[in-house]
Amino acid sequence: MDLRDRPRRLRADGIRPLVAETRLSATDLVAPVFVDATADERLPIDSMPGHERVPVDEAVERVEEVRETGVEAVMLFGVPRSKDGRGTRAWAEDGVVQEATRRIVAETDAYVITDVCLCEYTDHGHCGVTERDAETDPRLTVRNDETLDLLSKVAVSHAAAGAHMVAPSSMTDGMVGAIRDGLDEAGFADVPITSYAAKFESAFYGPFRDAADGAPAFGDRRHYQMDPANAREAVREVRLDVEQGADVLMVKPALPYLDVVRDVRREFDRPVAAYNVSGEYAMLHAAAEKGWLDLEATARESLLSIKRAGADLIVTYFAEDVASGL
Repeated sequence: MDLRDRPRRLRADGIRPLVAETRLSATDLVAPVFVDATADERLPIDSMPGHERVPVDEAVERVEEVRETGVEAVMLFGVPRSKDGRGTRAWAEDGVVQEATRRIVAETDAYVITDVCLCEYTDHGHCGVTERDAETDPRLTVRNDETLDLLSKVAVSHAAAGAHMVAPSSMTDGMVGAIRDGLDEAGFADVPITSYAAKFESAFYGPFRDAADGAPAFGDRRHYQMDPANAREAVREVRLDVEQGADVLMVKPALPYLDVVRDVRREFDRPVAAYNVSGEYAMLHAAAEKGWLDLEATARESLLSIKRAGADLIVTYFAEDVASGL
């Protein structure tokens, strides 16, 4: 056995950080923030320990807490005061995300990304305009092209409120092009789009639906979100968004789809984002509460694996905890 090549030489404490191939920093992370127009005080999210819905009046304070850890970017999600079939509160000038964005941009130096979708704002909980007669047809139809105009309105309203970036997440065909056209026509050509370009119909979203009050009232989202079985289709979806003008490409969820993150990194010359989703967060917390895992070490290793797969930025509920340790 030839022992002249000894990889363990480079694993000593002094040299180990110098030869690390992948590095994780606080500025790689984006922290989700939930703002609730119906709340008068912070409301803990039981399925996501350590996270809360905050009232609009506390949105600035909440973002400042994030920034104290070194994380510079937040992604805003809103719980509106009322819902209807088309999600009209999603693009209201006095909507929850619009008002929170104005205050955060005016009073902090945070980089503000806003989620552009309708599921939190519709009374049926789906990501677009639906066409369904529950008595005669149990199947779900989301009207793709009619939804595009509404998504464009939402994105423009966020940009008008001061959002630095918009992030459409509905997996509506053509959403990036429609939003890009809407932003450009409204004078917001400099506002970039992070597209949820490969968003899978995943079992890992459960806690988020509690947090954002966005669970479907009927049916599911498998007819518009991607089949977890399909990796090649993900590349096709991403390519379409690139052609329509997406600036950043998101894969969601992250850990079960690291192969997709790597494929997107190899195929496209755009920044790649990955969403370390609520279920990934909750399962590590649950294991840690049982004493089966070290939460901080496992969270950091998880985020490092996402970065190693090719993500340039990571949206994660662990952002503050991990950033504090970095």
